Amino acid sequence: MVTACFIQEILNCLQINSDRLLLDWASAAEAPLYVELITAFTNRIKELGPLGHVEGIELNDLQSKLSAAGRAVKSIKMRTRFAKLTRYFRESKDYSKSVIQARIVEKLRGPICQEIEKQEVAVRRMDN
Repeated sequence: MVTACFIQEILNCLQINSDRLLLDWASAAEAPLYVELITAFTNRIKELGPLGHVEGIELNDLQSKLSAAGRAVKSIKMRTRFAKLTRYFRESKDYSKSVIQARIVEKLRGPICQEIEKQEVAVRRMDN
């Protein structure tokens, strides 16, 4: 859940519709539920169309943004922040969705968006 919320924040920073990510649970004994989840998600992705389409992002810009995001999450700064946050959840033992979302926004939204912007500049320089 923590990782999924973090990825949704990254998608928001990239201006990519966060509906493109779904994390849900179904046990092996819940085959009908699994089929329902996959079918609904597949239909949602079909409605959104190709990545970047509904967001109005050109392919070159999309590739730059995704490359920058990949570099940003690999940075020591972001890995350290994420590790500290996951340690907080382990210690507090509070994994409720509302708490996770609030802490991700509080601790990671600004820094990840800033790091992505910084990496976008670096990626553009490399492309030129």
